[in-house]
Amino acid sequence: MTVFRTLILSCILGAISTGAFAANAIPSTTSRPPAKSVPLTAEEVFQLYYNRTWIWKDGAGYFAAKRRDFRAWSGEGTGSYGVGHWFVTDPGKLCFKATWYAKTGNAPALTCFSHRRRGNVIFQKREPNGDWYPFKTTPAKVDDEYSKIRPGDYATAGYNRMRIKLSQGK
Repeated sequence: MTVFRTLILSCILGAISTGAFAANAIPSTTSRPPAKSVPLTAEEVFQLYYNRTWIWKDGAGYFAAKRRDFRAWSGEGTGSYGVGHWFVTDPGKLCFKATWYAKTGNAPALTCFSHRRRGNVIFQKREPNGDWYPFKTTPAKVDDEYSKIRPGDYATAGYNRMRIKLSQGK
């Protein structure tokens, strides 16, 4: 892998990393879904993300209603921003396909998360090799990853700042 691709990949991973992967992850030696869980429908997944922002440790991603645009930024390292589209598929999958820009260039990436329900808990897993973890519970818990997903656009301002920062070479 070239140095450029390695750098872009690390920016992408930083941009979509959340506290959930460390704090809420269910240790697992397999990628089998939680017992007796069922995949969410495309409509259920759509309702989780439509016109909302996922706030990350050092950035955010916005799942716009208009044309299903996706915009994100991350301050990890020298920083990066991504622009593209998001979509949902059955069974229970959210994906965003974006071109990520960093100081050293740009690269496309497809990132997907699967969702399943068991009782009052929605589980999430980053595809293809992530572990399943509780994502959203009813009633909500303070440490639910879903509490970081907020209605409205909280990402575009950071996206614009990062775009300007990288274009100026700072």
